[in-house]
Amino acid sequence: MSTPPALLRMVEVSGAEALWLLEGSNLGRLVYTQRDLTVIRPARHVWEYGRLIARTPAPAAAVPATATYHVDEVRAGPGVGWTVTVCGPAEVITDPDEASHYRRALTGWTHGPHDTLLRLHPKTVTGFRLARAEA
Repeated sequence: MSTPPALLRMVEVSGAEALWLLEGSNLGRLVYTQRDLTVIRPARHVWEYGRLIARTPAPAAAVPATATYHVDEVRAGPGVGWTVTVCGPAEVITDPDEASHYRRALTGWTHGPHDTLLRLHPKTVTGFRLARAEA
């Protein structure tokens, strides 16, 4: 005998709660387009002074002027968790002192030309809580 799948629902959260969830996490994904293909790169991040600072294994030249950053924590078994997406203008951090600080603060995957630090100024923040629907 099998158990029917649980009914799941998504509930939109406020921008303040979405930022709170984002701030409590440190691992996400940078999403951008390169050569007409969607590229997803893992990233570590920190939320400081109303901006998202991310360290990702992507070439600096590939970072678009407007970037999308996605963070989530979903437990597959029970189907609960949350997801947050931030979109806005992005710039590569080129100041050597600032870059040095963030390289110490954020662990990376690679070192060299594909180890990029970027600053994302959020214009839109959307978040959802994933939960079981009440029967």
